[in-house]
Amino acid sequence: MKKVTLDMIKEARETIKDVIKETPLLESVKMSERTGANVFLKCENLQKTGSFKIRGACNKIANLTNEEKSKGVIASSAGNHAQGVALGAKMNGINATIVMPSTAPLAKVTATKGYGAEVVLEGLVYDDAYAKAIEIQKETGATFLHPFNDEYVIAGQGTITLEILEQLENVDTIVCPIGGGGIISGIATAAKALKPSVKIVGVQTSNIPSMKESLEKGEVTSAFKDVTIADGIAVKIPGDLTFSIIKDLIDEIIVVDEDEIAQAMLFLLENQKVTAEGAGAVSTAAVWSGKYIPKKGENVVCIISGGNVDINTLYRVIDTGLVKCGRRYTFRTHIVDRPGGLSEVTRILTNLNANILSANMSKLNSKYGLGRQAVELTIETFDEKHKEEIRDSIIKAGFIIVD
Repeated sequence: MKKVTLDMIKEARETIKDVIKETPLLESVKMSERTGANVFLKCENLQKTGSFKIRGACNKIANLTNEEKSKGVIASSAGNHAQGVALGAKMNGINATIVMPSTAPLAKVTATKGYGAEVVLEGLVYDDAYAKAIEIQKETGATFLHPFNDEYVIAGQGTITLEILEQLENVDTIVCPIGGGGIISGIATAAKALKPSVKIVGVQTSNIPSMKESLEKGEVTSAFKDVTIADGIAVKIPGDLTFSIIKDLIDEIIVVDEDEIAQAMLFLLENQKVTAEGAGAVSTAAVWSGKYIPKKGENVVCIISGGNVDINTLYRVIDTGLVKCGRRYTFRTHIVDRPGGLSEVTRILTNLNANILSANMSKLNSKYGLGRQAVELTIETFDEKHKEEIRDSIIKAGFIIVD
């Protein structure tokens, strides 16, 4: 493999300029106020196909030989690289087969098929799909397009930095997701070449911290603890090329947990009007959660790498985020089985401005006898403090609460 250089990244920008669009850099006032820094969002979720991946995919396809193109292309992807390859192949009149994990969001699968690619579902994470893609590639002779461990792909992703430095010349820190390492390798290569003082911070999910553990061990290693809502970075084994770049150029890797990712997705949606998928929100999660603490006045750019989130997943994420930040609360209590029994509880909720979303009652579920009913309530609250105030008031009124 070639070494990825700044010249390659500049060439990539020229190659893909008519395919991609320059994505906006938006200031996050709330994150800036919370941290004392100047926090900006690089919105690659607004890129064509809803992700940065089209940059690398189209640069790679443009550099294929005619013979390689004639054989068709095959790729493995958690979803975003799939769409980039599918669109790039369609634009070049090339047949494309994409192998995706069976856990890939329906939105990504549907979009990939919509670009004309044949989709094969295999396994739970990217690595399972990769193994299947290699198997198919050997059978068909199609040209394999790796989603991250490829110099042309990395160079394409590095074009993001060229835009950032034009949009915010005095950037101090770039916070970027890491899965296999393609996007951060390209970003770091360009940033360190053009402005060596720029700090590069990578972010992984704590469920699959493969690159972090690889750096700690000094060699590429596998890491998988559980599935993740950040499906776009669910890579058990990072690339050897990306590893060699990252170990030399990035300054720090942070891990965030699933709840922090969900809360970041909710924050972006509610406060920034930005729809980010799990992988796209991890950089924001690192800053919003306080895992990365910038200095006062530091100019920080968080890469929102993609926005291709399935609506059903988004619904669950919003619900989880609301619960974790104290804005939705479900509890069970027991009331006297007589007219007005429930009103004693609802009166407390009304007086404290809590909104009841649902109430389920059953005599059979009460362990306190036939004279009482079990009631399960889900309510909307302002924050954790408001939730605790409501809880304390109900308990003081003589009710037993089970969360």
